Amino acid sequence: MDVTRRSFVKFSAALGAGTLTGLGFSAKRALAEVRTFKLERTSETRNTCPYCSVGCGIIMYGMGDRAKNAHTQIIHIEGDPDHPVNRGTLCPKGASLVDFIHSPDRSIYPEWRKPGSDSFERVSWDFALDRIARLMKDDRDRNFIAKNGKGLTVNRWTTFGMLAASASSNETGYVTHKVFRALGGVCFDNQARV
Repeated sequence: MDVTRRSFVKFSAALGAGTLTGLGFSAKRALAEVRTFKLERTSETRNTCPYCSVGCGIIMYGMGDRAKNAHTQIIHIEGDPDHPVNRGTLCPKGASLVDFIHSPDRSIYPEWRKPGSDSFERVSWDFALDRIARLMKDDRDRNFIAKNGKGLTVNRWTTFGMLAASASSNETGYVTHKVFRALGGVCFDNQARV
């Protein structure tokens, strides 16, 4: 028997249709069933897309009862139609935020690589924040400029910079800016345009 691709597909289709008919399967019942709305029992949270400096508004839909110590699972993200920047639209990166959130490669805990080590190890948030604060303080103590060459008070810290993320609003950037300037920092920018 000479079997071609076309005859194989015809035979498979006929066999499949005959099997379903012979078993008495009818799709009418499955098609007539009322499907529940995907976002029916979800809660909405409005946020800002973290990718670029455009600052598009997003709505995240979480499944869970929001009880204390209960983990809410984000199941859907879409553009916020009431947001003045994007008016409900999202770029491909923003539209794929659910995949970003559920990615197994996403970092959700601080990690630290010891000097001389070739791998990162998980550390506590307290350790990470204390370490950052200690390194900032040490650098500021070493490099703080109180007076310039003419003897004028300048209070500058020029060896450290800060960039506020695009997920920050302008208000958050303003407060961060004030704190950083109070430390004497001069290298500062806020990426957000919200």
